[in-house]
Amino acid sequence: MEYRRLGTSGLMVPALSFGTGTFAGQGPLFGAWGTSDVREARRLVDICLDAGVNLFDTADVYSDGASERVLGEAIKGRRDRVLVSTKTGLPMGDGPNEAGTSRARLVRACEDALRRLGTEHIDLLQLHAFDAGTPVDEVLSTLDDLVRAGKVRYVGVSNFSGWQLMKSLATAQRHGWPRYVAHQVYYSLVGRDYEWELMPLGLDQGVGGLVWSPLGWGRLTGRIRRGQPLPAGSRLHQTADFGPPVADEHLFDVVDALDEIAEETGRTVPQVAINWLLQQPTVSSVIIGARNERQLRDNLGAVGWSLAPHQLARLDTASRRTAPYPYFPYYRQAGFARLSPPVAHRAA
Repeated sequence: MEYRRLGTSGLMVPALSFGTGTFAGQGPLFGAWGTSDVREARRLVDICLDAGVNLFDTADVYSDGASERVLGEAIKGRRDRVLVSTKTGLPMGDGPNEAGTSRARLVRACEDALRRLGTEHIDLLQLHAFDAGTPVDEVLSTLDDLVRAGKVRYVGVSNFSGWQLMKSLATAQRHGWPRYVAHQVYYSLVGRDYEWELMPLGLDQGVGGLVWSPLGWGRLTGRIRRGQPLPAGSRLHQTADFGPPVADEHLFDVVDALDEIAEETGRTVPQVAINWLLQQPTVSSVIIGARNERQLRDNLGAVGWSLAPHQLARLDTASRRTAPYPYFPYYRQAGFARLSPPVAHRAA
């Protein structure tokens, strides 16, 4: 397994990490993702650790905390061998303080996560979404308190826009509070919006990308192809409306290119799609998910080899979409990102 720095922090993370949204799946969304119990989860963790995957990502909102509980049981007795990442900020109930990232919510959410995970610290705590109702200073000063208390090691965000992330980074730098070292983002061959602004920001500010849904919300599994109906067992029947949309023709153009390159390389379609991501700027780790051992082992096959430059170029061409203004035509930030080396953050 290859290990990479998480942004410009000192933390080394595996190129592939494991997302535990499939653990203890409950409800229409997470139940369709997977329903691994503790025994099955422990087996998947075993396979990950054998392959060098030691970062496990979860969230309090995943099956109402059940994912965190199952993960905690699955890593019991080997906590020192793993990195645990969790997220908070999305609604966990109907109460006025059961959503967002206020001081009250963050302190309570951290304590609840520690209890469910059965651990004394969280290696990476990420805000699941931007809370426009809470001052950025309140959020960051609370995170500073949690880090100083030893309950959290590193902090990051997920699903922020460029201005939200940059405002937070500037505020943290001004006060000497912990900077966000990771941005968990949607990025795939059928969802490249990350490149337009967030990737250049990550390069400039030293924020590492943690990629969620690298297979385009289950569309790049190799089972969906032009002219064929959606497979009966596809989770998209239940989950398509929850995730990012993809136009059919765009999807099929990408799948056609993936099929060709999979045949050339002797790899599977998911392996090719994930390998493409691993060769993009700012990507610290790609979060893979699996409902069973077969899926996990297939996804693990995405590392240890590299697509050839001409294959990367074909996938780039097949998946490219015209960016909105001001990123295209003359201000297309992704183009600049690919020409720029990572920039180490320097305190003012």
